Amino acid sequence: MSRQTALDNIRLCASDRWAHTEYSMGYHQTYMERVAGVPVDHPEHHVRAHDALQFDFHWNTDDGLIDWSHAGRVTDMGHAVYAADGSDQRALKPSPFVKPEDVWAFDAVAEYGLPDFEEQMQAYQKAVDHHRRRSPNQLTTGGYYKTIVSGAIQAFGWEMLLLAAAEPARIERVLDGFFRRTLFHMQAWARTSVEVIIQHDDFVWSAGPFMHPDFYRQVIIPRYAALWQPLHDADKKILFCSDGDYTEFVDDLAGAGADGFIFEPFVDFGMMAERFGQSHCLVGSFVDCRDLTFRNRERVRTDVHRTFAALQGCRGAIVAVGNHLPPNIPGDMLDLYYGAVLPRLARTA
Repeated sequence: MSRQTALDNIRLCASDRWAHTEYSMGYHQTYMERVAGVPVDHPEHHVRAHDALQFDFHWNTDDGLIDWSHAGRVTDMGHAVYAADGSDQRALKPSPFVKPEDVWAFDAVAEYGLPDFEEQMQAYQKAVDHHRRRSPNQLTTGGYYKTIVSGAIQAFGWEMLLLAAAEPARIERVLDGFFRRTLFHMQAWARTSVEVIIQHDDFVWSAGPFMHPDFYRQVIIPRYAALWQPLHDADKKILFCSDGDYTEFVDDLAGAGADGFIFEPFVDFGMMAERFGQSHCLVGSFVDCRDLTFRNRERVRTDVHRTFAALQGCRGAIVAVGNHLPPNIPGDMLDLYYGAVLPRLARTA
């Protein structure tokens, strides 16, 4: 494992192995202690565990110095993070946005403000330096989570966003505020030494787009291109990340400047390998966490095999379970998965 392996795969450079990562292994503390050989409070636990699992890459975003929940209005949609014992359960709170007109009058920059640019840039660089010290063998990205649609979800909640989106021209003005906040942070990231940026935006559902496809192509994706221009000018690589099925827009995202794609099994890995394996880094696999959870052992083995077969026509990839490793996956299924994946990471001639 090495951060250079991750960089080489993202940059589509020659590498002797495919890169590897997983999401949410922090839920599996007992498992991580076993592979690390030291308890979770040991100062070397983090390094030993991720090295033992041959992680080359750490998914990371940072929305900056201003906490929206302290700076302005947001909607608490209740239970949002999965914990096996339900300890993260919290009740839905009333939204401060009660009608579409409240949404249409909203400006994210005016509501939440922006930090001092130099202060934000220096904070990002400090975070980059920290991650390099803490995880010297992994590439930790920079990035932004609440980009445009995700920012609107955070502010308004789903119900008000969907009601307000019925008026495309009015919601475009609102989404532009989230774009302007994101652009500020992309310009700050561009001034740091980070090599790779994750642009996260959950802009579709598992069934695909929830707004008219033309709206995505005319309003949202061109703004992604504007976000990525200062990053490309600074020689950064951009990995676009979204939950759900964004198959319909992959060509548009590639045209806007994405250098790679992070995706769930809703987006077919074989199709991505065939169409984009020579031009973009792919982050994912055929493996679905639901098969790991419900002990579909043969399906997991088959999907690992299918993943590496599809990669034979690709230039760069980071292998991962695309819809993360939730805490209810049994330890023996993690053993099966890692036992199938790790020996195959070496590239064959």
